[in-house]
Amino acid sequence: MNQKKAMLVVSFGTSYEETRNKTIGAIEKEIAESYPDWEIRRAFTSGMILRVLEKRDGLHIDNVTEAMEGLVQDGFRTVLIQPTHIINGDEYDKMVDAVKPYMEQFETIKIGEPLLSSSEDYEEVVKGVMAQLPQLQAEEALVLMGHGTTHHTDAVYAALDYRFKAMGYKNVFVGTVEGYPDFEQVSSMVDTYRPKKVILMPFMVVAGDHAQNDMAGEEEDAWKTLFEESGYEVECILKGLGEFSEIRRLYLKHVADMLTEE
Repeated sequence: MNQKKAMLVVSFGTSYEETRNKTIGAIEKEIAESYPDWEIRRAFTSGMILRVLEKRDGLHIDNVTEAMEGLVQDGFRTVLIQPTHIINGDEYDKMVDAVKPYMEQFETIKIGEPLLSSSEDYEEVVKGVMAQLPQLQAEEALVLMGHGTTHHTDAVYAALDYRFKAMGYKNVFVGTVEGYPDFEQVSSMVDTYRPKKVILMPFMVVAGDHAQNDMAGEEEDAWKTLFEESGYEVECILKGLGEFSEIRRLYLKHVADMLTEE
């Protein structure tokens, strides 16, 4: 193996081991299989998750600064950085800021795009999500729960909702926990559609805390509870986007784009 080339895969992270292996781990594994002469390394951007993993599990995962220091110390000359973030939001910006001080320490260094970066990405994501639900019925509504952000890229979620509709999926709705559209907007759109059943699925790389609790939990403010109180039959699909081969393929395309760009 040529030890001078490395790919750093940067994720927000999760403290849930099962979904971490099925999603982030699966993305990293496919990148490693596609580029066997590159060393694959991992970093997380969530300080809170890194602290939980260290304290609870005794598991140390590098933050971006630690990962960059390691790449310099280990003598890598070519580095590609591929985020698994969904949008060009706060976490992506934080990653870029952490990388900037190291840009001059490598012969080649490139930073890849998050999942939803181009118009083509939106179309591929819609296809990838719908491939998981080929039997979605007209009397059912698929509600995707994204994270949301105070960053201006929060507009991505409403744009994605629009793209689902434009591609013929009138019964797919995109909402967020911490942004726009919020639950009130999504539930209003679902009520207007008047389905018999609501299928909830996280629009996040991992099915972690938000999926387990805010979406599928039993608390009174969980989306599952709120839709049930509105009289809907509710099914929860606890799968992160990283489990979908079509989504992993899109991350791989972003890696390939880095390799071909001048």
